[in-house]
Amino acid sequence: MASTRRTVKTKIKPPRKHESEISLDETWTRLSSNIREIHNQNASNLSFEENYRYAYNMVLYKNGAVLYKGVCHLVAENIDRLAQSEIVPAFPSGSSKDPVQQSQEGESLLKAIRRVWNDHTGNMSKLRDILKYMDRVYTKANDVPEIWDAGLDIFLKHIIRPPIQDHVTSAILSLIQIERDGYVISRSVVKECVDVLLHLSVDHDAKTVYKRDLEPAVLTASETFYSAEGKRLLETCDAPEYLRRVEARLDSEQARTYHYLFSQTGGPLRKILERHLLTNNLSTVIGMPNSGLDVMVDLDKFDDLNRLYRLFLMVPNGMPTLKRSFKDSILRRGREINLASTSIDTGQDMNDGDLNDAENTKGKDKGQGRTATGPATLTLALKWVQTVLDLKDRFDCVWTRAFDSNREVESSLNAAFEDFINLNEKAPEYISLFIDENLKKGLKGKTDMEVDAVLDKTITVFRYITEKDAFERYYKNHLAKRLLLGRSVSDDAERGMLAKLKVECGYQFTQKLEGMFHDMKISADTMQAYRKYLEGVSAPEVEISVTVMTSTFWPMSHSSASCIFPEVLIRACKSFEHFYFSRHSGRRLAWQPSLGNADVRVQFKARRHDINVSTFALVILLLFENLTDDEFLTYEELKTATSIPDTELQRHLQSLACAKFKILKKHPPGRDVDPSDSFSFNNDFTCPMQKIKISTVSAKVETTKERRETRDRIEEERHHQIEACIVRIMKDRKHLTHNDLVNEVTRQLASRFQPNPQNIKKRIEGLIDREYLERCEDRKSYNYLVRVCVVFMFPHLIIAIQA
Repeated sequence: MASTRRTVKTKIKPPRKHESEISLDETWTRLSSNIREIHNQNASNLSFEENYRYAYNMVLYKNGAVLYKGVCHLVAENIDRLAQSEIVPAFPSGSSKDPVQQSQEGESLLKAIRRVWNDHTGNMSKLRDILKYMDRVYTKANDVPEIWDAGLDIFLKHIIRPPIQDHVTSAILSLIQIERDGYVISRSVVKECVDVLLHLSVDHDAKTVYKRDLEPAVLTASETFYSAEGKRLLETCDAPEYLRRVEARLDSEQARTYHYLFSQTGGPLRKILERHLLTNNLSTVIGMPNSGLDVMVDLDKFDDLNRLYRLFLMVPNGMPTLKRSFKDSILRRGREINLASTSIDTGQDMNDGDLNDAENTKGKDKGQGRTATGPATLTLALKWVQTVLDLKDRFDCVWTRAFDSNREVESSLNAAFEDFINLNEKAPEYISLFIDENLKKGLKGKTDMEVDAVLDKTITVFRYITEKDAFERYYKNHLAKRLLLGRSVSDDAERGMLAKLKVECGYQFTQKLEGMFHDMKISADTMQAYRKYLEGVSAPEVEISVTVMTSTFWPMSHSSASCIFPEVLIRACKSFEHFYFSRHSGRRLAWQPSLGNADVRVQFKARRHDINVSTFALVILLLFENLTDDEFLTYEELKTATSIPDTELQRHLQSLACAKFKILKKHPPGRDVDPSDSFSFNNDFTCPMQKIKISTVSAKVETTKERRETRDRIEEERHHQIEACIVRIMKDRKHLTHNDLVNEVTRQLASRFQPNPQNIKKRIEGLIDREYLERCEDRKSYNYLVRVCVVFMFPHLIIAIQA
């Protein structure tokens, strides 16, 4: 039979009520006594378990309020005692003016605050441990702060209050000011006090006492200090020193924020510095006389410039101010360069010796009947380009080393160079002259890399000019002379320059220039064939070398200069024409003596010389062949016999009679040739050299009249280009508004020149009159009219003779 076991429930008897009441009073007495011992730093003699049980029993028997209020009272009592014994005696006297003494007094107060804080938090940590049950049960049920938070509130109300609060804030501000003045303070003391303020919250929200009281005071004091500091630095420092001081202030404030202020204070504090030391003084600092941006660039102060760049980059208005000042600096220098070149071509015709003869005439013009203006003007023209290149190198170096290759600064640099280069209306001519000089003799002895570097620099300047069509015209003239007279140093360099121009401006820009090179190659082959042809026929008395040029490729400015050839040259020309027309049909040859030169052997009284002269000069010299020493020819007789235009005749007579080598005598003597002059052969001419080159006096730099004529031809060509562009656009679009058409024409022609909207409008009107376009009814747009046109084109060739 199974047996069952009964479970007996044990009944725990609660303590008797009257016994609990007695024990609770005694419990609080003992607990409060122990808490005072804790405040007196005697916690090591107490029992944690006993004190925890006292607090537990009080909460358990519904006396949590007594316990909570009693503990808070004891904590406040201890705080007041500590304030009186530790903090009040450490208040600064405020009577000392010595920064060191002020620093010591301020540090003493902050140390006292920290000692009280450490004592308080140590005590509260122990109390929190023995009152854990109260925090877990009573504080949550009654919606009151836990004992730790209550202790922070008590510290805030009893310590961070007037007058203690005012003294603490003043002490911290005083220490910050002392450090800003250059003295050393104990940063750890300030940091410890700041940490206290960061731990104390206002009404248990996210705003700390530091954010409420100390940070506004620090920012206000900093505002006042740096407002005065900015003005003081402007009065006492030059620009580099000002920037160094500002950078040092920024670094010190950043370090101050990192070491003992709150990190969130760094942003507002930095803005104060940026506003008073940078934003308000940007233009003043960068434009300081004798020390601003211009002087720093002149003295290559790359470190100071980089500091300026870094500081200006910090503020919103810094980069615009830097870009504007950087551009103004370049423009000012560029205008000075332009001003230095204004002495070139001041309205008078200038005689300029050929560059190949410049070294023979340098320093020898006096007494030789030759003006010294020409070489000087050409030198100034070439110097303008070289100075621009040097300026570009300087500012490129500044941009790279000081401004960290910033693209915004680069755009200002390019805009400045483009502006001042295009202010010089002679820039396309000067750049072409510079290339001409280098490709003729400036590249001798240089390596391929050095040649390429020179050409790249030249392309850099070329890139800035807007009138690229004007440059093309000058470059074509100079290239033609180099090719026809064989003055180019390197064919590879010529083609390299052509390739660079093609990259910059496209195939259409260099098409005619490449055609000139092609003509030179074809002419060389033609001359080889002509010499073989002469082996089978009766050769003329004069050996000639002919360059056949396609008229559409070569410059046409030389075609008007012609002359009457002597019979000996006419027979040579006829011989070549007979040969050429036997190989080609349907072509026309036009002789261009202005582009030729000749080697002639002349017998003087002392000796015989081999003289190289232009074709015109040869024609003139042949007229003196049968004259005696006392016979002469007047200017009018020479003009009638040769039919050379006055301008060319005067230039060549001046070369023969007024330059270094006086093959002819001018009557009366002088530097200039007048229609009333007469000339005779100088049989008494002597020279130690067997071979002599008489360079033609030529206007390398255009005169005002020539430049006006060139400008007129360029404007005429532009009219045709604008019309062709308009027709091309309208043929593709069929219909466009006026503004859209003007914008598209401007965009497409920008690579050659900047068309004027008024000129575009005139060209549109002309095309409407010729029925290429029609204006729509709204009077604001145009339609393209289809036209049928048949064009017959015949090639025409131009020939330059070399005898």
